Amino acid sequence: MRFTTRFAPSPTGYLHLGHAFSALEAFDAAQAARGRFLLRIEDLDRGRCRPEFEAAILEDLRWLGLRWEEPVRRQSEHMGQYEAALQTLSARGLVYRCFRTRREVAEAIATAPHGASGEVFHSEALPTAEEGERLARGESFAWRLSLAQARAELGRAFDELAFEDEAGPVHAEPGRHGDVVLARKEFPASYHLASVLDDALQGVTHVIRGEDLHEASHLHVLLQALLEIPTPLYRHHKLILSADGKRLAKRDSSATLRSLREAGKTPADVRTMLANAT
Repeated sequence: MRFTTRFAPSPTGYLHLGHAFSALEAFDAAQAARGRFLLRIEDLDRGRCRPEFEAAILEDLRWLGLRWEEPVRRQSEHMGQYEAALQTLSARGLVYRCFRTRREVAEAIATAPHGASGEVFHSEALPTAEEGERLARGESFAWRLSLAQARAELGRAFDELAFEDEAGPVHAEPGRHGDVVLARKEFPASYHLASVLDDALQGVTHVIRGEDLHEASHLHVLLQALLEIPTPLYRHHKLILSADGKRLAKRDSSATLRSLREAGKTPADVRTMLANAT
């Protein structure tokens, strides 16, 4: 299978040096392998995503010298695919409606016995009658993955889940995430569900992303097993930090590619800055 990787930013602000590093790592890897480089716009959060930020992303990446296959995949244009995947999981009893508020979930975690599951949330579906009443009242809910049901369905394979990282095989421990939210009443997919489905639909063979997402891979490999889709190879690179050692954020305007370009920096200058920062 041909080497295929991607860069998948969210248009909620301007790209900074950290984004540039991740994009260049993926692009350079694809170039070295004579493979495919894809750009995906993860714009599910319609409350925070802005067209002007998407336009800026495309402008910044072209300025860096990156090129990608067209058309660009925008998650907001594929809601039906995420809903279909969720319905598949629901039909197999792998997700349930959770009506607890974020505050109630936080309180449940805080009061849970400490130990292997002391930092995560586990619950179960409500009795049918009670669930029907709450739905009739129009209450909000989240679709949560039932870790217990996932374990029951996969059997021994659950404990044998693994993924290939740059350093070698990694034993997956999806239990550390608990019953994660995969969608909400008004929102067809979380980052986790949309991301693994997109990678499969786009034929992504190598996922190159920051080490801050290494933990997510433990969950993603479980979703891939449940959805019966391929698990790509993973590479989690170092993060680019600010001068004070903190992770860069989109609010750090001085580190945005736009501000660097306006200050007269060139794409070569950006590569040099990144090389010195790693």
